[in-house]
Amino acid sequence: MLYIVSTPIGNLRDISLRAIEVLKNVDLIACEDTRHTKILLDYHGIKTPTTSFFQHNRFTKGKYLIELLKKGKSVALVSDAGTPGILDPGFNLINLAIKNNIEMTVIPGPTAFINALVLSGRTTHQFYFAGFLPNKRISRQNRLRKLVKLESTLVFYESCHRILATLGDVLVIFGDREIVVVRELTKKFEEVRRAKISQLLSYFKQNKPRGEFVVVI
Repeated sequence: MLYIVSTPIGNLRDISLRAIEVLKNVDLIACEDTRHTKILLDYHGIKTPTTSFFQHNRFTKGKYLIELLKKGKSVALVSDAGTPGILDPGFNLINLAIKNNIEMTVIPGPTAFINALVLSGRTTHQFYFAGFLPNKRISRQNRLRKLVKLESTLVFYESCHRILATLGDVLVIFGDREIVVVRELTKKFEEVRRAKISQLLSYFKQNKPRGEFVVVI
């Protein structure tokens, strides 16, 4: 069985009893970063062996994991944070398992954009998750021009290094409307700011952006 296990996005206690039980009892845990996952495993007293499964070894290690599963071993797939398969190489292993008729199940848990959407107070009846926008400004603005036509709440991720540039582009394309920016969810410095884009730009120019961001429009 391949277990797709959701792990905390910040607070190490945000993990289900079932997830802990699965991580303790599988034969192997496939981690995006074994060093990162070790912190979580040590916190919960989990001694299960781990192996790396990340962007650059996803094809070779994927074949190895599938062979283990075919031999009757149980494997848990985890990402650095949140639910595997969303914007991480877990997607590749999941599809490889499907092609090889491997039985699998998901152990539900945190996902950053869902938590940010709920905290934002914006309508959740219909929303669009855009992942990460392009790095380059022209490509990013072109993407935003398509997204502005959506008749639903828009949610996307951004890093602290690009949040100012991205908010500047959002201001150009969407106008100076009120949006919600959430950062460092479930962590010590969690912050939810609801303001006009111009006000947010002013704030983050005076207060250096840190951590991971979710933007809700």
